[in-house]
Amino acid sequence: MKTTQYFQYTHQRPDRALILDEWIERVIQAPLREEIQSDGRIRRWARIVEMGNRVLRVLLLEDGETVHNAFFDRN
Repeated sequence: MKTTQYFQYTHQRPDRALILDEWIERVIQAPLREEIQSDGRIRRWARIVEMGNRVLRVLLLEDGETVHNAFFDRN
């Protein structure tokens, strides 16, 4: 999985370290929803059953492959 330095840094935070690469891959491959931002970055969402059906948001760069951010939505 390709990632940015920003992702590598934020993924070390305690609230994000628990997010498995497998879950991120799942969101990338089978999103429930996708939006393209004005800057070309891609937002994808999917529910993670293992985390009580919480929604994981993954932000990809314009190439659609490189993970820039991943976190559980609050809403």
